[in-house]
Amino acid sequence: MVNTVDCRGLGCPEPMLMVKKQIEVQGKGTVVAIADSEAARENIKRLATSQGWTVQVEDRDEEWILTLTK
Repeated sequence: MVNTVDCRGLGCPEPMLMVKKQIEVQGKGTVVAIADSEAARENIKRLATSQGWTVQVEDRDEEWILTLTK
């Protein structure tokens, strides 16, 4: 199951909090987060790795697709 969290246009810390809620509810699997700021990208990446998720980041013009898996 893949869930997508669209964090575009949101200010910190909202993107990280949205992803945190999703990974806590989901527990494992795949979560795709879409971010449009470097701060959100780094905060989501740091949060996910601290919770044991692996993170792959894809750069798409002015936004990032973060694929979190566990």
